[in-house]
Amino acid sequence: MRIRTLLFTLAAAASLLPACFTPSVAQPRIKSFGFGIMLGDPLAITLKGSLGGSNSWDAAIGSSWFGSPRLHADYLWAANVFNSQKAGMYFGLGGALGFGPGRGVLYKGDRGNWYYREGSSVAVGARVVGGLNFTPFSAPVEFFVEVAPIIGLVPAFGVGTDLAFGVRYYP
Repeated sequence: MRIRTLLFTLAAAASLLPACFTPSVAQPRIKSFGFGIMLGDPLAITLKGSLGGSNSWDAAIGSSWFGSPRLHADYLWAANVFNSQKAGMYFGLGGALGFGPGRGVLYKGDRGNWYYREGSSVAVGARVVGGLNFTPFSAPVEFFVEVAPIIGLVPAFGVGTDLAFGVRYYP
């Protein structure tokens, strides 16, 4: 009986996937390339480009707890959760590089103690990003908010979180 219920649930979820990734309404309609600013963590200049359909990329360079300067880039997928031309949700995977002084990746040391990364070494991490974006006006402007847990890989394994909001202009 449990297997039957599980199979039914999986089939129902699979039937909803096309609606979640419909490119025509998955994201606010914006042009293919935009630039703007992110406020929060990181404080950065941001770029975003369309790859067609429901796929896009974003990148930012700025300053954060992960290093200053800091660079990140992500591959994004759009999800049609609001069925709207004005609001959308996105998620993706990417990486981050931090150079210079950093104020924090939490990591576990050799003796089992937890530490914060400090100092001026290079930091490398993987990002898992999720966010919301809005284009409330007819102008080519996008507002967004995103959260991205970072898994620090170098100089030591650890975790941290980015949380930022921002605006991009699409000329």
